[in-house]
Amino acid sequence: MKNIVCGLTLFVVVPLAQAQSNVTLFGFLDAGVTYVSNEGGHGNTFLDTGVWAPNVFGLRGVEDIGGGTKAIFMLEGQFDLSNGTTIPNEGAIFGRQAWVGLANDHLGNLTFGNQQDFMWESLLFGGLHDQNGGFDGALAYGGLYNFRQGPFSALGIPNNPTGSFDFDRVAGSSRVTNSVKYKTPDISGFTFGVLYGFGGVAGDFASGNTVSFGANYSIGTFGIGAAYTEVKYPQMNNGHDGIRNFGAGAHYTFGTVQTTVLYTNTKNTLTDARIDVGQIGANWIITPAWTLGANYEYMRGNAVLQHNKAHQVTAALMHWLSKRTAIYLEGAYQHACGDGPTTGAWINGVFGPTAASSTGSQTLLRLGVTTSF
Repeated sequence: MKNIVCGLTLFVVVPLAQAQSNVTLFGFLDAGVTYVSNEGGHGNTFLDTGVWAPNVFGLRGVEDIGGGTKAIFMLEGQFDLSNGTTIPNEGAIFGRQAWVGLANDHLGNLTFGNQQDFMWESLLFGGLHDQNGGFDGALAYGGLYNFRQGPFSALGIPNNPTGSFDFDRVAGSSRVTNSVKYKTPDISGFTFGVLYGFGGVAGDFASGNTVSFGANYSIGTFGIGAAYTEVKYPQMNNGHDGIRNFGAGAHYTFGTVQTTVLYTNTKNTLTDARIDVGQIGANWIITPAWTLGANYEYMRGNAVLQHNKAHQVTAALMHWLSKRTAIYLEGAYQHACGDGPTTGAWINGVFGPTAASSTGSQTLLRLGVTTSF
C-alpha cells in the first residue's frame, strides 16, 4: 500500500499529438533506503520504492489518420518494485491509466477512460504544454514525501489508505474512472481542460460523479495555472457529497534557479472539514549533473479538524549519472500541533498502523536511485 503514489510520470509531459504514428513502451523505476525518526514512538529503517517517482510501465500510441487528426491511447500500470505486485490492487495490470481518444492540431484532445484530473495535470505539471514543469516541489526534487498528509486523517477521504493521503490530489494517486476529458491545443501559451466522470447511478445523474477543470498559461520561463476537482463518493450522503479541491500556482526561472509557489484548498462537503496549504520552493541546477532543491509548506486545518496544522521542510540533492538515471539524498522534517491532546506529525508516504509520530515531530532521510526507459 505504501506505493500508491504520485503522478510524477515525467515522460507524459511531451504531448502525444506531436508524435508520429507509433506505439512506445515506457517505464519508470525508483528504489532506496529510508529512515524515519518516529513511527508510533520508534525509529524505523526500511526499503521503500516509488518515492521520487512511481514505479510504472505502459504503452502509449499515436496513429496519424489524416487531416491533422490522430488516434491516441495510453495504457499504464503501477507496481511495487520490492515484490512485483500491481497497484492499486492485485491483477490491476493497467490500473493507473487506461484511455483512448482523438487529438487534433487545431481542435484539441478528446479522450475516454480511466484518467488523471486537473489538480494533477495543471498544478503538478503546469499543463502538459509547459516544458518548464509545474508548481509543486515534488516534481523536481521532493517526490512522494513532499506531497500532503500531516495530522489530518479525520478529513475522512473514502478508499484512502490514511484518510488524508494526497488529500489535495496533486500527487495523482487517485484517477477518475468512466471519464471524458477534453483539452484545448496550445493557444499562444494558454490551455484549458475539463473532465467529467460518470457516477453510473440510474435515475440520479449527479450521484457519485466527478467534475474537474484546469487552466494554464506559459511563456518563456514563467508559468501560472489553476485547477478545480470535486469527487462525490457513494459512502458520503448517498453519493451527493464528497471532497472538493481547488488550487493555483506559478513558477519562474532566474538563470539556473527555478522558483515555485502553490496554494491548495481541500474541503469535505459533508462534514465541512477544510485544509489550506501554502508551499514555496526552489530548485538549483548547480551543474548539468547536480541539482539541489528545497521547499517549505504550511498545512492548516479548520475547527472540524481541531485546528491541526503542520510545517514541513523537504530538500534533495540529486546527481544525474545520465539523462535517465540519478542517485539522490533526500531529507524531510515535519512539525505538527493542534487543539487535541496529541497531534502527531505524519510525513506523506510513511504507511503502516503506527506510521504517524507519537510526538509533534517526524524526520525522514532517504538514499535512492531512479531511472526511466
